[in-house]
Amino acid sequence: MECGSQAAAFAALVNGMRYVVILEKGASSFGAYVPDLPGCAVVGETREEVLQLIREAVDLHVSAMWERGDALPEPASSTEYVQV
Repeated sequence: MECGSQAAAFAALVNGMRYVVILEKGASSFGAYVPDLPGCAVVGETREEVLQLIREAVDLHVSAMWERGDALPEPASSTEYVQV
């Protein structure tokens, strides 16, 4: 498959996929991870930085899985709040 065709196939595969991202504020940094993509996690100094880093990490993670021929997990996690 030529490069343009591979890129188009990848874009079609991930089109519309939305993964839940969990953000955590630490004492001096922020962290983020994607429950449906084990190992996909980042740390940054600000919320804005960590959001940019996790977007990049998801892109790299999913691209690497696709290139290896691994099945991409369907987004399955969701969020809910509990009031106490």
